[in-house]
Amino acid sequence: MNETTVSVVGNVATAPVYRETATGPVTRFRIAATSRYHDPAKDAWVDGHTNFYTVWARRALGVNAAASLGLGEPVVVQGRLKVRSEDRGGQHWSSVDIEATAIGHDLARGTAAFRRARPEYAGGQQAQQPQQAQQAMATWQGANGQAPALVGPQPGSPPGRSGPGLPEPDFTVAPPTQQQPQQQQQQQQHQQSQEQQQEVVMG
Repeated sequence: MNETTVSVVGNVATAPVYRETATGPVTRFRIAATSRYHDPAKDAWVDGHTNFYTVWARRALGVNAAASLGLGEPVVVQGRLKVRSEDRGGQHWSSVDIEATAIGHDLARGTAAFRRARPEYAGGQQAQQPQQAQQAMATWQGANGQAPALVGPQPGSPPGRSGPGLPEPDFTVAPPTQQQPQQQQQQQQHQQSQEQQQEVVMG
């Protein structure tokens, strides 16, 4: 396929906007990439031209991007470049979009802590949310059912990022598994074995 793949290093220029669509979750934001060059006259590095790109992140990437990115944060975006042109109201408009395949923070300018995605989004498809996730969603939405200003007031906003004054919900808790009863049974057997050994010694 003749597609142009680009990697852009810049800053999040607009607050990420999250939407639930018929084809899955989508997050859109703008990234500003400013070139830097050395000015011999000033003997210093100065800012050059700034390019703006509209980034589209879909499905699991969109959910995680909306939950992780904030306005002004340094990021690295990789994806397919698309240039669109259209006429609106007698004016010609052009937009440069990136269909993102990978998004991350620029660690040359700061630190980040990775947190594994929730299982229902890990495969790119949203599954039925467990009770713990639903409770965490309500916590993330805040008081009176209002979501933080980071994503906007639209319904279906993703969990994972707390707003001003809101606690950071924990989505790393795994659902109960069958290993817990087995572990308890092994502990009971171990305790019984120790008690039998003590009785033999005392006898």
